[in-house]
Amino acid sequence: MKHISIIKTLIAGAVIVSLASCSKKLDLFPQNEFTSETAYANAAGYRSVLAKVYGGLATTGNTGPAGSSDIQGLDEGSQSPFIRGFFNCQELPTDEAVVAWNDQTIKDFHNLRWSSGDPFLKGMYARPIYNIMVANEYLRESTDDKLSSRGISGADADEIKASRGEVRFLRAFNYWAMMDLFGKSTFIDETNVVGTSLPAEKSKQELFTFIESELLAIESELKPVKTIEYGRVDQGACWALLARMYLNAQTYTGASKYTEAITYASKVIGGGYTLHNDYAQLFMADNDKRTNEIIYAINCDGLRTSSYGNTTFFVHCAAGDDHNDFGVGGGWYGYRATKGLADKFSDLTGATDKRALFTTSSFGTSPAQIVIDDISNFSNGLHVRKYRNIRSDGGPTSDPNRDFSDVDFPVFRLSEMYLIYAEAVLRGGAGGSVANAVNYINLIRERAYGNTSGNITSAQLTLPFVLDERARELYWEGHRRTDLIRYGLLTTGTYLWPWKGGVASGTAVDSKYNIFPVPASNITSNPNLTQNTGY
Repeated sequence: MKHISIIKTLIAGAVIVSLASCSKKLDLFPQNEFTSETAYANAAGYRSVLAKVYGGLATTGNTGPAGSSDIQGLDEGSQSPFIRGFFNCQELPTDEAVVAWNDQTIKDFHNLRWSSGDPFLKGMYARPIYNIMVANEYLRESTDDKLSSRGISGADADEIKASRGEVRFLRAFNYWAMMDLFGKSTFIDETNVVGTSLPAEKSKQELFTFIESELLAIESELKPVKTIEYGRVDQGACWALLARMYLNAQTYTGASKYTEAITYASKVIGGGYTLHNDYAQLFMADNDKRTNEIIYAINCDGLRTSSYGNTTFFVHCAAGDDHNDFGVGGGWYGYRATKGLADKFSDLTGATDKRALFTTSSFGTSPAQIVIDDISNFSNGLHVRKYRNIRSDGGPTSDPNRDFSDVDFPVFRLSEMYLIYAEAVLRGGAGGSVANAVNYINLIRERAYGNTSGNITSAQLTLPFVLDERARELYWEGHRRTDLIRYGLLTTGTYLWPWKGGVASGTAVDSKYNIFPVPASNITSNPNLTQNTGY
């Protein structure tokens, strides 16, 4: 069982917030009532709402796994969660994931043919905005004047003031998701007067500027690396998000920032993190112990944050009859990968590259078994066994029924920073070196191979190699769509994988699918919003 105070207070926070919140609209115009004096009456109340700000990334309501949903009108298990929705947007349109189910429009994601009426996209648009609203209200209620008026002073006031940087980070992170997925967003901050006007819209360029300015502003306010309790953000998370953003700046703004990517990846690398020696343990039920490598993770706990849309989804959706190998009581027979991911590994059994965490029991990993003849046939495809609700120390997980997962979702890991550094160097960023880049890549590969047999030379370090290495290291962690867009491969015919565009052999699709549409219902509700080209 995990002993993480931010999780322990989550349920208390949810109770307080549920008494105050009436913001349930899909458009999520900021009409909430989180300003309740009850919610912020004392320091404990602030900590509870802070837990809700964090918890919006892991849970979907206040009585999980279902009931008292934050966002009504959508399925709480599959359409309104952050982690599950983000995975569907980032992995299903790529070579790394396909789904057997026929749930509404879910197969449109791998087929790259979604529309502005897609219910899963409604949820993915709504969730970050809801999280942003909660963050905004916390910032409004934690000013010096507010704290003074409530008689909160001394160490309690200092702790609340210090938490404001964390909340600004979480708000920036949610806006980053909106920028990456939709290229624009409904925009509200703590200065908006609740209920007086419809929110404005910011373009991806405007969002980039806002997010960057926020992260740079709070960099010195956040706790130094590895000095805050696990599950909360510190300077390392701030640097990591900046590095990730800068690597993709060309996509977001039209101007490259590879030098800045090197600068901030280097800050993380120099922050005292190290690679954990066992890759598989990074995705097990006690991965909260892997703070040497995991920079920030979304906390998931089988009892305290029960949800069908956090890592519970990962450990069930990839399981079938082999569900015991995933540490759950039953499989959902849903998600697996295509031969495109299989081709990145020379050996799918993990005997050489230990990152090949693919099932070898019920389904196997032979070339014939990973060919997908029928998307709806779960037995077809490469079965991924990366996330497992099993503890590495053999201890029990939180949920005795094995329904809900204890696996935390790693948002930032050190290995991603190594890969960002290497790619930014190859793309011409200043301040780095090929020698360092090769060394960082080889550190990743020595962990993967258990020795130096997989090491590369500077001549082998190319952009295509880095893209493939990112697939091997980061699959099913929510990076692949963004990576393929950065390389110009998501929608074009340059790189095809099975069933891309709904064709067995793969096909190019319209470039409009590099970005998701703004849900039509949001535009109807708020005329300040505009649609992306082609939708």
